[in-house]
Amino acid sequence: MRQEARFLLAITLMIVVLVGTNMLFPPVPPEEVSGPEGVAPGQLDGTGVAGVPGIPPGDPVGGAAVSGDDRADPFGRQPVTEPSTEPSPFFAPDEVTDSPAANTVVVDGPLYRYTFSTAGARMTSAQLLGFESFDEGAEGQPVELLVPESGGALAMQLRLGEVFDLGAELFEVEPANGLRLNEGGGSRTLTFRYRHPSGRLTFQSAYTFDPSSYVIHVRVEVVGADGALLITGMGSGLAYNESDRREESGVMAYVTNHLRDGIDDERLSRVDSERIQEGPLLWAVLKSKYFIFALIPGREGSEQHLGGLIARPALGDDQAAITVTQPLGSNGVLEYRLYMGPQERDLLMAFENDLEEANPYGYRWMRPVVRPIVSFALAILNFLHRNLNVGYGWVIIIFGIAMRILLYPLNQKAMRAQMRNMAVQPLLQEIQKKYKDQPEKLQKEMMKLYKEHGFNPLAGCVPMLLPMPVLITLFFVFRNTIQLRGESFLWLPNLAAADPYYILPVLMGLSMFLMQWIMARSMPPNPQMKMMMWLMPIMMMFFFFRFASGLNLYYTVSNLATIPQQYLIGKERKALRDKQPIQQPAKGKQPNKSGD
Repeated sequence: MRQEARFLLAITLMIVVLVGTNMLFPPVPPEEVSGPEGVAPGQLDGTGVAGVPGIPPGDPVGGAAVSGDDRADPFGRQPVTEPSTEPSPFFAPDEVTDSPAANTVVVDGPLYRYTFSTAGARMTSAQLLGFESFDEGAEGQPVELLVPESGGALAMQLRLGEVFDLGAELFEVEPANGLRLNEGGGSRTLTFRYRHPSGRLTFQSAYTFDPSSYVIHVRVEVVGADGALLITGMGSGLAYNESDRREESGVMAYVTNHLRDGIDDERLSRVDSERIQEGPLLWAVLKSKYFIFALIPGREGSEQHLGGLIARPALGDDQAAITVTQPLGSNGVLEYRLYMGPQERDLLMAFENDLEEANPYGYRWMRPVVRPIVSFALAILNFLHRNLNVGYGWVIIIFGIAMRILLYPLNQKAMRAQMRNMAVQPLLQEIQKKYKDQPEKLQKEMMKLYKEHGFNPLAGCVPMLLPMPVLITLFFVFRNTIQLRGESFLWLPNLAAADPYYILPVLMGLSMFLMQWIMARSMPPNPQMKMMMWLMPIMMMFFFFRFASGLNLYYTVSNLATIPQQYLIGKERKALRDKQPIQQPAKGKQPNKSGD
């Protein structure tokens, strides 16, 4: 069972217990006696994609239909063929010469280390130096984003009637010895150049790196291929970097953000045939649990779009070959950006194109509620971390205690409402007994009693259900927040991974048992509550034993901080029980507010 499903089941059980506990005491009131038109998204008209002028219908931005074995090529409505590694006929060289061997160049900066090959100007390695890999066999090494056996990323092709594969050609590179970026220094550019032996085509791609940013600015210039389409490979997925491959496999995916249709997410493991994602796209992303590789068209503030995306099956677990298309400008120039880095919400929100939703918090149906709470929770966690200068383990403890203090008034309100309900029970029982053969009269008298004494069967549980959206949101925050990744605390080597000794899940179960035991002591004997007092902690330990230790730490601290509150509430409840119950009305008289 996936962690999200186990968590939602646990939350459902908690809600059932909260509601059931409060519903056990008051009786249920008796039932009342009855007596265009327009162009559809993606539809093409004479000018191309609806609402996007200037794009011919045959271009991949609009996307070609795919049906059966007669698949149309999205880049020119021609039969799909594998790109040839031989030079294209319309660029046929005058003579063929032996090619020199390919070289590698390295871009070394404070945040990353990128390795390129002059064969096809491919990026063959992308290491993030600030993050450690936890994958088996790679422990202690920097996170590697690219799958080593995939052949790398950023290999390019040109389509102008037919495909010319630049990935099979050798490029010149400048500077030839790569780049070394210094912290606090300025941006620097690595340039790859290719000139076809016929002299009819020149191709140049320039990558500009900022030592303080994960964003790479790319400028492509092509001479001799007017109107061509650039096809860029993003590789076949991201490499594993977490200790739990099974969990990470569940989020390995490619994601697109369509101009009209919004965000679409597809697991890489489900790509079993060629898939075409029509444009125009605001971005295309490969993602793992904590890292993403994004291709974003244009420069900051531009309104350019990607033409489309093609996903094809690839060998290996959670891999699929991903390519994106972009039409070259009329001057043969194209600019776009790459982001290869962590899923830090603040960094992704800076793009202002919903890139942070490439790996969103929560299920689609709950995101309108979850999003604002996520922003608030992350802001508080980061504020405490920066200003108190403590690790995230202590931040979680402080946050858990603070949340219980903030929620104490709701718990107090729920307890007092429950005590009012319990105190009114004798009157309810008397009315039910007196008017058991007169349903209409019974209904009327019960409604009158509810109004006079403020009785509400749900009043004891609704205030306790209000914090549930926060509880659910924090599950996704502590499970997906990269700030917790690799953070150690006490015996825990990684707050983003499960407790290796399962101490925290056991402590969480014990703290939950103690909470329920204190509550049960102050309430009338109830066999159902006694059974739940034993079963609920055991079930919660089962659900949470493989959850991230940061999440378990928060819930354990939250429970422990609630125990003093439960004790005070229970003491007040017991004192009320020991008092004289509400006096029964005299025979023949109806109860009123004064109880006379």
